[in-house]
Amino acid sequence: MSATGADRRPPAVAEGTTALWPSLLSPADHGRDDLCAVAAEGVRVRFADGRQLLCGSSGLWNTNLGYGNPVIADATARALRDASYLSVFRYENAYARRAAAELVDLCGAGHYGKVLFSTSGGAANDLVMKLARQYHALRGTPRRKVVVGLRGSYHGLTYGSFSLTGDDLGQQVYGVDQRLVRHVTPNDPDELATLLQRQGAQIAAVVVEPVLGTGAVPLDDAYVAELLRLRDVHGFLLVADEVATGFGRTGSFFASQRWPGQPDLLVASKGLTNGTCAAAVVIASHQVADEFTGSGALLTHGETQAGTPVTCAAILATLDEMRRLDAVARGRRLADRLDTELGRLVSEHPDVSATTGIGCFRSVRVRGADGSALPNSEVPALVAAIRDAGAIVHPGLHGIQLFPALTYTEDELTELMECVRTGLTAYARTARNAEGGA
Repeated sequence: MSATGADRRPPAVAEGTTALWPSLLSPADHGRDDLCAVAAEGVRVRFADGRQLLCGSSGLWNTNLGYGNPVIADATARALRDASYLSVFRYENAYARRAAAELVDLCGAGHYGKVLFSTSGGAANDLVMKLARQYHALRGTPRRKVVVGLRGSYHGLTYGSFSLTGDDLGQQVYGVDQRLVRHVTPNDPDELATLLQRQGAQIAAVVVEPVLGTGAVPLDDAYVAELLRLRDVHGFLLVADEVATGFGRTGSFFASQRWPGQPDLLVASKGLTNGTCAAAVVIASHQVADEFTGSGALLTHGETQAGTPVTCAAILATLDEMRRLDAVARGRRLADRLDTELGRLVSEHPDVSATTGIGCFRSVRVRGADGSALPNSEVPALVAAIRDAGAIVHPGLHGIQLFPALTYTEDELTELMECVRTGLTAYARTARNAEGGA
């Protein structure tokens, strides 16, 4: 057969590997059937090796109502049949209008006025940075271009959001431009105040997660109050990145709804469609939106798949299901039980040093074989041990993260905690044996 023209064939994939290049997975682990999911229902995921595991992370913190919700599935199917593809790029569509109105009502129409659609938390944070800088330019202060984030934060891996992410994840290797970004220590108001005293006239926005992602570190009440006060003094926009904390994850629909004042911009994604669509939103206050509408200014941003009928149908159905299932209240009850279970874990398991977080947004900090904090290089082995015990969890700072679905039953939470205990014990035994052998 000729090697030219129509006779060309793609090279065969080596046995044990696939053509897929998965995200944040070591090349040595590509092609493993025990890491290839084939189906999911409720709070369980089935893998290509035949195992079915309990999901302890709500997918990627986004399936807050569990997998396979039929109401959301039916709503998206209808939208695909009835409207297929419609955009919000130089046009509007009726689905996006309805979803935007529902989100404004949910967040508080007295404060919020407009919704911008995006496709991911990272892209939405890129949008936030552009929006904040143009807002100040319209107000006659174009020097305000610096955006401040928190150390240890996670805002995404697109180039703009990657610059804002406060963990060192290789930004320098990828040439990420951080010249107009600053980072300060969370829950340290003095450090932020010092930065504002030096550069306040250049700062466009301060972007915070109400609970910092990787470490599950909540912002304390005093810090939030100071953030709000400093905003009033210095005039920056305050942005709540609720990509992970939104949709009932921390005990209220949005964590910032418990703040004594509201942010100027609120970012939501993950639970927005219960994980069914690539979707995110930036919800803008009247103050921000009015600056654009009053001057007739055009915001230069657009994404092909943002605000489509299927995406907005999923948002509307997710909101309906959150209400029908009383998911926020269920999440609070689950969090109370989780408090008890995590307290027992700390007191009973010698390798657990602490737990952090609030609501159903938690982390478990673990000691290494020498008694110090578990090196982050060892966390994947701990995650694998818990997976072997029957549950899916994701890496956290010196340990693991726990994000159970708000719809978990008591039996499912008991099962999750038993898998964590078993995995912790198995990992510790293996690590100590390896240390003794060395």
